Amino acid sequence: MAVTYSAVGHRARRLDSPPKLTGAEQFTADLKVAGLLHARIVGSTYAHARIASVNKDAALEVNGVRAVLTASDLAVRVDDEGLPVAQLLAGDEALHVGHPIALVLATTDAAALDGAELVQVEYEPLDVVSDLEAAVQPDSPLVTTAKSGAFDDEAAMHNADAAAGGGDEESLPPNVSSSVNFERGDIAAGFAEADEIVELELTSLTVHQGYIEPQVALAIPDRSGRLTIHTSTQGAFHGRGKVANTLGLPIEDVNIVPMPVGGGFGGKFVLIEPLVAAAALAAGQPVLLTYTRTDDFLAGNPAPECRISIKLGATREGRITALESNLLYDSGSSPGSPLSIAAILLGGYYTFPNLRITGYETQTHRPGSGAYRAPGAQQGTFAIESAVDEIARKLDLDPIEFRLKNCVEAGDLRPNDGPWPKIGLRQTIEALKVHPLWQDREQSRAGGKGIGIAIGGWPGGIEPATATCRLDSDGKLTVILGSVDLNGTNTTFAQIAAEELGAGIDAVRVKTADTDSAPWSGGTGGSKITYTVGPAVAKAARDAVDQIKQIAAKKLEVSTDDLEMAGGSVRVKGVPGAAVTLQEIAELSMAMTGGNEPVLGRGGSGITQSAPGFAAHLAEVSVDDLTGEVCVTRYVAVQDVGFAINPASVEGQIHGGVAQGIGWALYEGIGYDDDGQPDAANLMDYTLPRSTMIPNIDVVLVEVASEDGPYGAKGVGEPPAIPGAAAVANAIRDATGARMTSLPIRPPDVLAQLS
Repeated sequence: MAVTYSAVGHRARRLDSPPKLTGAEQFTADLKVAGLLHARIVGSTYAHARIASVNKDAALEVNGVRAVLTASDLAVRVDDEGLPVAQLLAGDEALHVGHPIALVLATTDAAALDGAELVQVEYEPLDVVSDLEAAVQPDSPLVTTAKSGAFDDEAAMHNADAAAGGGDEESLPPNVSSSVNFERGDIAAGFAEADEIVELELTSLTVHQGYIEPQVALAIPDRSGRLTIHTSTQGAFHGRGKVANTLGLPIEDVNIVPMPVGGGFGGKFVLIEPLVAAAALAAGQPVLLTYTRTDDFLAGNPAPECRISIKLGATREGRITALESNLLYDSGSSPGSPLSIAAILLGGYYTFPNLRITGYETQTHRPGSGAYRAPGAQQGTFAIESAVDEIARKLDLDPIEFRLKNCVEAGDLRPNDGPWPKIGLRQTIEALKVHPLWQDREQSRAGGKGIGIAIGGWPGGIEPATATCRLDSDGKLTVILGSVDLNGTNTTFAQIAAEELGAGIDAVRVKTADTDSAPWSGGTGGSKITYTVGPAVAKAARDAVDQIKQIAAKKLEVSTDDLEMAGGSVRVKGVPGAAVTLQEIAELSMAMTGGNEPVLGRGGSGITQSAPGFAAHLAEVSVDDLTGEVCVTRYVAVQDVGFAINPASVEGQIHGGVAQGIGWALYEGIGYDDDGQPDAANLMDYTLPRSTMIPNIDVVLVEVASEDGPYGAKGVGEPPAIPGAAAVANAIRDATGARMTSLPIRPPDVLAQLS
């Protein structure tokens, strides 16, 4: 019997909508503080060069310029060997185009920009490592000596299980910073048993996260050297730790104020905060750094380029016998990439009795890679779903039935031998199977269009979280959190608290506090915030309700067991007239002689089992055989969400994920030439999909309840961004017979396949 809820499971308007829609919201770059210095970076024009000198003289002559900082001007903590723990500016060697070499500080942004143009850098060009295949050769020039990357921490925040893979670190080529090696069964015997074998080589270019608001941070030092940092970040506590560790400061001397985020998608955990903090300490004044769009493209942390080879075998009955794959991921000039996540997901959607997956993460003279909504999953899924689609065609088997015959279920092993917990993959495929667009696919084909399907999943993240709930004098419950409201999660938490309170969502307010005062929470990413913070909010609200009932019982002279919450009041069960409002409870709890403690509920969560989310997508495309242009005309996204606490928000997440998947499939990508120069450094050259490029999206929600999430909910942010590229490529194959193996799929590439 389905449970009926009063607040959760219903559509709710996002709490942050009014200020954002009216333009009243204040973002980091809008802040005005006394003595503010604006910062602009001077980036390298070479992908690899020794920095012979930096001449600041002309820049310092600009009216308003107060300082030009280089690496030697910034105080960075040194390790036991006397080496700096981080290189905030390039120092002696530039490692990619746009690598920040100097920081110009001025009283106005215009002066800072003028000063940055006048800084003269003398370079001695060095060998450039730009091609991935060349980078992994034993005799390749060494990119850098660093062997640990910030992405390792971010990967763990996204998905702790997949962040660690099995690789041999002892005998790697010089530029390879990590590897994976997963094996199961007898791979040769598996392919010998197969009736059909498919082999593909697939590539994907570097992809920018495409957020509207660029990287931005404001650091304010006080007279004691303590720092307050206002920043557009996905992880306040993570940022506090990074700044303190980098600058050698006590943790209590760093306070992160998380500001509204104008889009992050994994790119805004920590990037510029330590640099801005160090600059503020050096100048002794507040410093604001706002990246230009070009800065963001050249010195950001995009999703990496990768190359994947895959070999898949199956019997004529449709049973997969073997999988072999090799992955090569670019981590740029600093180590750390989603290689391991990609490998585990590539080999984790289906049951493979015989499997071998190997891979390298290699460094190049490009920007260091970062997370992007389901990091690694898009490329790995593009590879396996292209191969699955192709072998089903070779065997003349229905692609949905082929997937149903081979898809994993709870207890099946991933490549790292970790069993899948309770999952809803099969249910999403079955829901797609009965969708009218799939049922009527022959009608689409008769109209010259192609239909493609693909699945994708995300293991989900786990991270401890805490929350508090305070009853204020107006009778409203204020939920105080340390998690960043990146995508409407605060509205979800308001619904959870309201459900426990027995009131409407308007009886609850949610506040994201700074790290000085917020209860601890992990970073907003990896489809885990609702899953991990939600239970903490529910516990805190229940704790507050218990305290409220104790005060009400004293006032009404009854047992707490005789009380119930309803409509913003506490009433005696069966006696509607005997009640006390929450505002009255608040007054009783704050009265000087009332003898009651103020209501402050506390809750935490320490979930140890993730809740994977899966999606099954269908794309309908038309292909112009004269221009090669591909248009996605209709789209279906089926997703297991566990339980939709706010269906409107969940559907919004799926719409956004689909749009990003289509962008990855057809439009977005940065290529690099032999000199390490990118072919896109602004939005004139880098195509983000516009609304006219995205079709109507039919969203189908499947609810396979999780064991630990609030009311059975699980994370929903990552899965909808994963299958898109594969679904579109499979639809192009269906329409034209051409198997597209490189992302993005641009018109000239399609024409080349059609000719």
